[in-house]
Amino acid sequence: MDIGILLFVSVGAFVAAALTVPAGFGLSTMLTPLVLFVLGPHEAVAIVAVIHGAHNGWKLFILKEHLDVDAFKRYGIWLVIGAILGALLQSQFPQDSLLLIIGIFLVILPILTISEGWTGYRIPEANDRIGGFGSGFMGGLSGHQGALRAMFLKRRLSDKMAYAATASILALCVDLTRIPVYIFFNNTEVLENIDLLIALTICALLGVQVGKLFLEKMKSDTIHNAIMVGIVASGIYYIVEAI
Repeated sequence: MDIGILLFVSVGAFVAAALTVPAGFGLSTMLTPLVLFVLGPHEAVAIVAVIHGAHNGWKLFILKEHLDVDAFKRYGIWLVIGAILGALLQSQFPQDSLLLIIGIFLVILPILTISEGWTGYRIPEANDRIGGFGSGFMGGLSGHQGALRAMFLKRRLSDKMAYAATASILALCVDLTRIPVYIFFNNTEVLENIDLLIALTICALLGVQVGKLFLEKMKSDTIHNAIMVGIVASGIYYIVEAI
């Protein structure tokens, strides 16, 4: 692999990992387009999933004292069910179709979030299971679980530390569910790109340390809004690539 491309993607992984600690989501959204420069959609989703899992595991470790157990219980089981179904379907979708689905999903979600701000509508707590299942399903299908999860979780947890810790364990549940499925169907591609996987994982773990400083000192809404813009941009990119 060209050292310039590896360096470019590694720096991107570090920055993305740092920004997503306070935002609670966005690593797959920002990292997947970079990995798509060197891999196809199915392989990119598998590689990013492993990095995403390591990132969330380390983030949970350093924030574990802030975990909201009740919120985790509300979302957890439905999250895992959705992740299993999404991961099984992921290997069955043609690559262009997968990109198109991801792209449309990423464009629609921020619009829904903005419209909720205008209307003041609050999603009923009874629908947490819908948010959990939907987040897990999209996480299993494409890795883009965080935006939907944030729509439900952020209004439940106003404390930014509790939100970040709980988002981490929920994301980790999806990762631990989908990664074995991805590796089963894409084990050759993962092994062939082990240098990329190791480099990006190290950068993502280092990014968590910097991100914790952001979490303690900055307002998460600022980074949250910036990542929402990035989500729309990524969605448009995916749609163009699919078409």
